[in-house]
Amino acid sequence: MDAGIVGMPLCDYFSATDDQAAVAVLQTPGGPGQAELDVVCLKNIDPVVAIAQLEAIMTGCSYEEAGERPRSGQLLSGPEDGPPFVVSLTDTLIDALATASPDDLVRSAEPWSMTDELRQIGIRVEDTADVLEALAGLAQRAQASDQRLYCWWAL
Repeated sequence: MDAGIVGMPLCDYFSATDDQAAVAVLQTPGGPGQAELDVVCLKNIDPVVAIAQLEAIMTGCSYEEAGERPRSGQLLSGPEDGPPFVVSLTDTLIDALATASPDDLVRSAEPWSMTDELRQIGIRVEDTADVLEALAGLAQRAQASDQRLYCWWAL
């Protein structure tokens, strides 16, 4: 389960109106930031394992449950199209991030930073709290605009 570590991937989390608009980002060299979308640029925080772990922590479910939810780490672009790839995030995680209080984010930062995936890339608890704050802001803006969250994953 090292998918997020191999080759130091860039993981740009962004909002889009729908799956079709999200996949269209692949036509823009440089990804969603160049497409002038709302983006949080992260390195190495993969949208499959690490994000399912975050969802489990924030929603109180198991990692397995989080990984089986609709849209969890779902590859929306064809494997033949990438890398980069476009992957969806669950509506459950978007809701959890968008409604989290600052204290909720701080409480989630420590257990998330202690997962193997985040420890292997050397993310400290303070950094994890900043990442959660940025993702929560992205989720709040996405919900306010009736959008969903995605990851542009460049290996």
